[in-house]
Amino acid sequence: MTGLAVTTAAVLLLVGVLHVVWMFSPWPLRTREEFARRVVDVPVDKLPTPGMTFAVAVLLGVAGYLVVAQAALVAIPGPRWLPAVGTGAVAAVLLLRGAGGLVLSFRRDTEFARLDRRYYSPLCLALAGSCAVLAVL
Repeated sequence: MTGLAVTTAAVLLLVGVLHVVWMFSPWPLRTREEFARRVVDVPVDKLPTPGMTFAVAVLLGVAGYLVVAQAALVAIPGPRWLPAVGTGAVAAVLLLRGAGGLVLSFRRDTEFARLDRRYYSPLCLALAGSCAVLAVL
């Protein structure tokens, strides 16, 4: 299970780092307009603020930390049940995002909806499954 925990945490952390990058740049896309359309599916003036994006990055970092703590790869301050409950909560949030994204993306025919069906929601569902497995260990 160590490999599953490390892989899951690494993906969560990489997605968190990507959110930090997005605070300053639309990378890997060229413009904020393209980023707004393909990644967030909102007009440019409705893009999340850097503060909101940073909050997501921090939460993804905490999620990754909880995952490796649940696998006893790092210590965590607080009660012994915290990593299991935290990892279970991460699984629940990712399950809601993945399932909700699939349901909503099948109702729309936008570039974001297509990317959501193909990449974003399946990734969330895979991470949710990994976290659920780790939470019950």
